[in-house]
Parts: sequence; C-alpha cells; structure tokens
Amino acid sequence: MTQQPILITGGTGKVGTRIVSLLRRRNVAVRVGSRSGVPRFDWTDQDTWKRALAGSKTVFIVPHDGELLTRPFVQQARDLGVERVVLLSGRGVDVPGYAGDDNAAGRTHIDGEDAVRSCGLAWTILRPGWFAQNFSEGFFRDAVLAGEVRLPAGDGAVSFVDAEDIAAVAVAALTEDGHEGQTYELSGPRALTIAEAVELISEAVGRTVRYVRLTVEEFIAHLEGEGWPKADAVAYADAIAPIRHGMDEHLSDGVQRALGRPPRDFARFVKDAATAGAWRG
Repeated sequence: MTQQPILITGGTGKVGTRIVSLLRRRNVAVRVGSRSGVPRFDWTDQDTWKRALAGSKTVFIVPHDGELLTRPFVQQARDLGVERVVLLSGRGVDVPGYAGDDNAAGRTHIDGEDAVRSCGLAWTILRPGWFAQNFSEGFFRDAVLAGEVRLPAGDGAVSFVDAEDIAAVAVAALTEDGHEGQTYELSGPRALTIAEAVELISEAVGRTVRYVRLTVEEFIAHLEGEGWPKADAVAYADAIAPIRHGMDEHLSDGVQRALGRPPRDFARFVKDAATAGAWRG
C-alpha cells in the first residue's frame, strides 16, 4: 500500500463507504474520517482535524451541512501539505431558484466550492443529483417498506444517480491525473417520476409500493404528525420542491466524462438492491 493514506471525510456515509471499499480493493491506503475513526475526525471539533489530515496528500471532502467549515478545513489541509482535494457538492448550486434563500445546505455548498476553487490546490468538484440509494438506504426506505411513498413531488421526474457511480468518479479524481479543475455534474441516464421509480421497486420486491402525491401543506402536517419539528418539516418540503418544479429531470454528463462509460440505470440499482435484501422488512 502507498504510505500516504487518502483521507475520506464522511467515510461511513453512503458515498464514503463505497469510496473506501473501492480504494482498498486497489490496495490504496485509506483513512476513514469519522467520529468513530482512528484517529477521530469530527467536523464540529477542529482539534480533530490536524491528526486526521496528518500525512495525507489527498482528501475527499463531504461537507458538514449547515456550517461554513469547508474553507477553514481546506486552509488547514493546505498548510499541512495536502496537494489534492475532491469535494462532494450538490446539484443546483449555481441554479437560481433551485434552493431557497435560507437553505443551509445550499450556503454550505456555495461557500465550499468557492473555498476549494481558490485554495491553490489541485481540485475536483462533484455535483450529484438525488441518490438512487435514497430509496434503499436513506430518506425514502421506511416509506418503501410501509408501501407508500408520500411526497409533494407532483409528477416531476428525477435523473437519479447511483452512489456507486458517485464513488467511482470520486476514486478516479482522487487517484488519477486529468480531473484537476473539473466540476462533474452527476446524474443517471434517464429521468423517472417518483411513481415510475416505485413501480420498478414494486416489480422487484413482488409487492405494491404506491406513490401518494401530497400538497406541501399536507406533507408538512404529515411530518409534524410523526413528531418532526416544524422547521425540519418545512426544510424537507423545500428540498423536494425542485422535483415538483421540473428542475431535477435534466441529464448530466459527468459520469461519462470522468469514467468514459454511461451511468448506471435506476433499474439496475433496483435489481441489485433487491438482491441484497435492501427492502426486507
């Protein structure tokens, strides 16, 4: 193994775990940046940053949503000898109206991208859209298991991107030349409505999963009824708004540009997730 580990912040998340796995398969030394990692890494405890960064020349950054911490982290990384950074940002960062003015995650990404571009290091930015894995590991999994995905998404379509592709692009940017200064917009190869997505899942698991269209007001009330604070319910509804407004249906070419192959289709994700038992109750 190389003696200089690549630091993967968010190393236990959807994308981070996949990056770590891919790098280890390539016999590349990896340091998993997490609060349970050794050494420990915690975005909210800047005293942990130096030890996590020590000896690393390359870093993958999953920013801490709602906080403007990417800039001081990148500055410290540069001072400690890091030479390359790859930032996980998000779709819509530079699209007017995509996120509300008070969107904390949006502010984090905007400031983070600026920090990375101006840091003087080799950099690459990844801007994925909605993860396909939100149905199997994230926001929507419990709803799929319950048989009803209730969202204020209207009939908007989404070009869901597979986290496997995000990780593969990240690994390429972390380990290969030719990705410096690139911003990769990442999506799947086609757009699906929520109804079409859950229909594919229904077919794969052999039971009905329905999409129930809610108004924004109904959705917020539904979440509050489940114990969500009002502010969090409103923030979740705001996150869904771009889907309803048709802002997530466009296709992006980042996977093709970075890897020289098409992105994985949602149907393949569903098949693999079902085989792995993602929707077993």
